[in-house]
Amino acid sequence: MPSSEHAGTHWALKHMPLTAAAVEECAPVLTGRRLAMCLHVEPKTGALVTLLARAGVEITLTGSPGTTHDDVADALRALGVRVHTRRADDETDHARNVDAVLAREPDLTLDNGADLTLSLLATGAPAGYLGGTEETTTGGVRLRERRVGHPVVVINDSRLKLLVENEFGVGQSVVQGFLNATNLMVPGMRAAVLGYGPCGKGVADTLSRLGARVAVCDPDPMRALQAILDGHRVGSSTEVLADARAVFTATGAPGVVGAAELAALPDGALLAGVGHFAWEIDADALRAVTVRTVEYGTPGRRTGHVLADGREIVVLDRGRMLNLTAANGNSVQAMDLGLTLQVRSLAAVAAGGLAAGVQPVPSPVEHRIATDLVAALA
Repeated sequence: MPSSEHAGTHWALKHMPLTAAAVEECAPVLTGRRLAMCLHVEPKTGALVTLLARAGVEITLTGSPGTTHDDVADALRALGVRVHTRRADDETDHARNVDAVLAREPDLTLDNGADLTLSLLATGAPAGYLGGTEETTTGGVRLRERRVGHPVVVINDSRLKLLVENEFGVGQSVVQGFLNATNLMVPGMRAAVLGYGPCGKGVADTLSRLGARVAVCDPDPMRALQAILDGHRVGSSTEVLADARAVFTATGAPGVVGAAELAALPDGALLAGVGHFAWEIDADALRAVTVRTVEYGTPGRRTGHVLADGREIVVLDRGRMLNLTAANGNSVQAMDLGLTLQVRSLAAVAAGGLAAGVQPVPSPVEHRIATDLVAALA
């Protein structure tokens, strides 16, 4: 292992053959490009950045508030990558970091939540800007509300990613984060999952396999039906929260746990965030009914909100993505798939020929990666 390489990054590199092969194959169209990145800075991201930097891509990187691994960021700086992020950053720091990344006038963007791309649109894209990728559904929704004059590929629109990374990767890593943050037993626990998209389904199914009694709320009748057929109890948000010991918010939408939901929660309920932004728990509604707070251990890890009626609601890691704040994110193999989609989609943007606007992963890219993954797992 090179002396400047982070041990976790080195481990990830040993288990990310699809990403490594994609970078090697796509190097001719990516080498020499200026790439602005916003992605959770942890070992798998470190592996991707290391591979791209070795291939001659000029990278400027930031992360998301509360999820940066400072040791990974330092190792990437030692590699010569411009990194603008710290774990302690808040939203104000993050906005400054985004500005610093975009100051390099990128040719390509690799975004996570659309912060980079929306800032680029607001200030005007540089003359050489070709387009980019967006990791999340949340970011895709934000971008589709705007007119985007360059191709932006939404990785989370990929059926392949929804299955492998979101359903199986997120399910495992969120539950792992919950265990790390609470040291509580899952078998027999009553859990509620708000949202039964691929991420919510993954969390609910993983909890159920470990013996939890899971209830699901999703307003989409097709998803609610799927949850029933998967063996989960289904009801309205207040119904499923009424007896929940642990609640996982997996909708990506703001204010899902509002005043009515807070009123329905039993004493001692734990709230855990799965969505990209920490806005699923209505902070104003929670503040309005909180008399005092209690920190159980590290500030922000387990924050008890004592309510006016005497109940206590405990928020884990300020409602941020628990699989990244309290665990190491999705498994290496799941991220190998997701980051391969990123590399090959970026190469498709750089090569030209894609129409302007927000769009899914090109079908040939998705088919190629699925074929490679089947061969790797067979």
